[in-house]
Amino acid sequence: MKSSLAELIQPQTFEEFHRLFEKNEPYLLQHDETLVKSLSEMPMLNSLESLLKIWGNSIQVHLPDVRDECSSLDATSENALGYFKQGMGLLFKDVHQNSEQLSHWLEEMRKVLGISALTYARCLIYATPDGKGTAPHFDQNYNFVFQVHGIKKWKVARNHQVTNPMTRHTMGQPTDPELDTYLDDELPTEMPDDAISFELKPGSMLYVPRGWWHSTEAEGDALALNFTFSAPTWLDLFTAALRSRLALSDEWRETARGLTDEKQREMAEDQLDSLLSTLVDDLPNWRAADILNVTDG
Repeated sequence: MKSSLAELIQPQTFEEFHRLFEKNEPYLLQHDETLVKSLSEMPMLNSLESLLKIWGNSIQVHLPDVRDECSSLDATSENALGYFKQGMGLLFKDVHQNSEQLSHWLEEMRKVLGISALTYARCLIYATPDGKGTAPHFDQNYNFVFQVHGIKKWKVARNHQVTNPMTRHTMGQPTDPELDTYLDDELPTEMPDDAISFELKPGSMLYVPRGWWHSTEAEGDALALNFTFSAPTWLDLFTAALRSRLALSDEWRETARGLTDEKQREMAEDQLDSLLSTLVDDLPNWRAADILNVTDG
């Protein structure tokens, strides 16, 4: 029988859980031993060794040059432990696909948070060796971290350079071209001075909002379960509904031709201008319900 989401987020109520999420600020809660016991009883979370015995997919190894997924290799269960003993962190992706319980919690959490059915939701397991961790970065997703084994120290800081990023970025690495277009300022090269420190021990749950800088360091070998939600923006929902609507048109589905030929380019622009004029006429008739009925009807 699947445990309810209430057991995972207690002592919070659903209303408190949603309210803290809406504040868009990091927070730390400490659960009692009941949750730790419940999570530890899962074969995937009992220990790293038990996880490796049952894991059949590839495992992402974070290389020591950056200590982040932007510099990684894929390993098998047979050789991942060797990398771990050399001080490299391991990331197990989409673990909810192997657990009815995690899938249930993941979907129920999405509903309580009030985010779209188009959200890319998944569970991850991070195995971090003693003294190692993840380089400073920010994510485009919302992250709920449940510490199961060991202690993990986090630093989390508000992002003063970009609001609501639509892509992940690791400090000191090249920026995504689209991210460059809406940066408010040059990105820092080290964690900001106003970073907040959190210490996660078994039973701790940390919420890391979308876009906040964060870095980690383990004290003792550590194992953590993450619930991450890459939720669509209003931009994503609108463009998804727009595509669905325009796909009904024979004219919009035509192949875009004449784009590289100087003689035909003018004709191509005229044709697209004509299509855009029909869109301009149609947009005033749109309502929010029309869009949301397409994406979350």
